[in-house]
Amino acid sequence: MLVQTLRAVLADARIHPVQCVIHPDDLALYQGCIDRLDHADQTRLLPVVSGGRTRQASVKAGLEALHSVAEAQDHTYQTVLIHDAARPFVSAALLDRALDMAVHSLAAIPALAVTDTLKWVDEAGLVGGTAERSRLRAVQTPQVFNFAALLAAHRQAALAGQHDLTDDAAVMELAGHPVQFFEGDPDNIKLTLEDDFRMSESRMQIALIPVTGLGYDVHAFTTGDHVWLGGVRVAHDRGVRAHSDGDVILHALTDALLGALADGDIGQHFPPSDEQWRGASSDRFVEFAVDRIRQRGGRLVHVDITLVCESPRLGPHRKDILAVLSRLCGLPIHKIGLKATTSEKMGFTGRGEGLAAQAIATVLLPD
Repeated sequence: MLVQTLRAVLADARIHPVQCVIHPDDLALYQGCIDRLDHADQTRLLPVVSGGRTRQASVKAGLEALHSVAEAQDHTYQTVLIHDAARPFVSAALLDRALDMAVHSLAAIPALAVTDTLKWVDEAGLVGGTAERSRLRAVQTPQVFNFAALLAAHRQAALAGQHDLTDDAAVMELAGHPVQFFEGDPDNIKLTLEDDFRMSESRMQIALIPVTGLGYDVHAFTTGDHVWLGGVRVAHDRGVRAHSDGDVILHALTDALLGALADGDIGQHFPPSDEQWRGASSDRFVEFAVDRIRQRGGRLVHVDITLVCESPRLGPHRKDILAVLSRLCGLPIHKIGLKATTSEKMGFTGRGEGLAAQAIATVLLPD
């Protein structure tokens, strides 16, 4: 969504610079998006700013950052557009209309006539009346303003203790400024609910290419009374020699996920020389790899895992292991292959010296 939104906005050369405001926890996700933009577009982005508790606070943070940039460069911004990244289908025509309104308006917002009958209800759920829809409008973004006037209005609202205004037009209204509206775009929807995302996927025009990754892990048996298999503690007459918990299934899966990304291996990200990973639960490694896929804008769609050992037996624990894998991968169980085999008494696994696992992950990644 963010990549498509930025590409649409940056396609208009008049819009420069662009200031993004995000939650600080989303910095890695944001950087993954920015890396997919052309270099020329990246140069038009200012350093990202952390938002606040409300939309209003986040916009104010962005405006203050822009003001600081302007002061440092000894110039002023005349016009600012505020746009929701959750509206990735903003058109060039709508941006044109917004910028045209900026020429002769202190504040202007895109809006659509309301076609549904609107009613308000009381606390008991009873209809209290019907709104006169001819005077109602559904408001969108980008909203366009005189920069100095909007910044002053935001500062004034913050000082007055008004912190929950739902759009920037309301901030300007509170400051006593007239707000005009111009024709919006019915295709400029805000993606909010699950159905919105499902219906918009074909419109996003993002090519997802299937890639695969292969993972393999092996651990030798040692003294102990259990082994970890797929996040499940399995009683056994021996343990395994390992720096972490020695879960061959989750280790092989982690390497398969990282392999699909061409992003190194488990030893690179979680080196056995680092004491913080001694005895670590391997579900942390899988969660890390799955998150790396999300950061790249990808989607894990299938995994297939084979355990190789003479013992312990996988069958009694298969259901529990599948439940763990489903949770860690965010996949339904029918998209997780889990099998076990012996090596017919051959090799180190056949001699009962250890156990091994192979995993293949199928991931859809942006082209």
